Amino acid sequence: MAPDSGLPANAETLASVGEGEVLRRIFPRLPHADAELLGPGDDAAVVAAPDGRYAVTTDMMIHGPDFRLAWSTPHDLGWKAAMSNLADVAAMGARPTALVVAIAAPLETPVEVLLGIADGLRDACALAAPGCGVVGGDLSVSATLTLAVTAFGDLGGRAPVTRSGARPGDVVAVAGPLGLAGAGIWLLFRDGVAPAPRSAPLPRYGALLEAADSELGAGSGSTPPARGLDSVALPTAREPDAAAGRAVRAAHPDLVEAQLAPRAPIGLGTAAAEAGATAMLDVSDGLVLDARRLAVASGCAVSFDPAAIAREARALLDTDAVVGDRAADFVLAGGEDHALLATFPADALLPPGFRALGTVVEAAGAPGGRPDALIGDRPHSALGGWDPYADWDGHAG
Repeated sequence: MAPDSGLPANAETLASVGEGEVLRRIFPRLPHADAELLGPGDDAAVVAAPDGRYAVTTDMMIHGPDFRLAWSTPHDLGWKAAMSNLADVAAMGARPTALVVAIAAPLETPVEVLLGIADGLRDACALAAPGCGVVGGDLSVSATLTLAVTAFGDLGGRAPVTRSGARPGDVVAVAGPLGLAGAGIWLLFRDGVAPAPRSAPLPRYGALLEAADSELGAGSGSTPPARGLDSVALPTAREPDAAAGRAVRAAHPDLVEAQLAPRAPIGLGTAAAEAGATAMLDVSDGLVLDARRLAVASGCAVSFDPAAIAREARALLDTDAVVGDRAADFVLAGGEDHALLATFPADALLPPGFRALGTVVEAAGAPGGRPDALIGDRPHSALGGWDPYADWDGHAG
């Protein structure tokens, strides 16, 4: 484990107890799936498929590019790994039913880390997707702590809600928070770090964590970048620090916990499908970027009402004033809140929990005549997102 991980020293490790004992301790902590016909213990699980189909998704979390043990507890890791996959299933209009979890970890990893991950998986499922559980998985050894989760969902006899069904005239609506998680990671990289800077640049978490000389200043004399999420990044990389991270979390719990342990509106995925949603996806890479993906898939343009965006920014500012005049930046491009962005026919009644943000318009009427995400009638330059091949510099932190 990294020296700054904040994990107990001299604890029982995976190497000292072995795989069999680790599994013996993990199994009782895992949530049971209602759809489970045959669970952990055999070569494969057997899970019921009530309507003969599954929605299936998978996602990985790797120490360094995806999380830092200095900031995240093991419980956080299990929670976030579950929640990000549950949100993808929900975005298809499906009800999550089962998870398969694989964990690879260094031999010196404390056993308590894997037990904490199991507890996080259990608690996330209990809160967000009752009846969903872990039906199997795998353990292995690696140089870096890695989690891989595959989630299954029941479509309940309905057609899946894809990204490609939005039509001009549809209402664009969102369920769940916007901007909290983006503000949380900004705070962690600003304040949750050791005081002594390193010479290496920050890994790029999309535009949000672009290494740049900005408001904190690194003494380089360079001109600060233009407003946008790149202008709120740290100037130089500094080591994530467990004590500093805990202090930031205590001072700004709503923002930091939204990043480390997000609460996605999982149950509203099926509610949206039942209400006639024409397209849907979860907001993992930022509102503008994900809306643009929906627009491209649907061959149309998404036009956000500037007044609605202003309301979202005000709500974020009311949550924590530390965001200041960056609130709209985080709302538009922060990402990782795992809110559900959906489109509905104009005459549909929005399900409780969804709030209108704009409308779908013809792509031909957008600037350039192509699918895009607009604020009013103008394209927005908000960046965001995460490309592991383009944005990661290989430094584990």
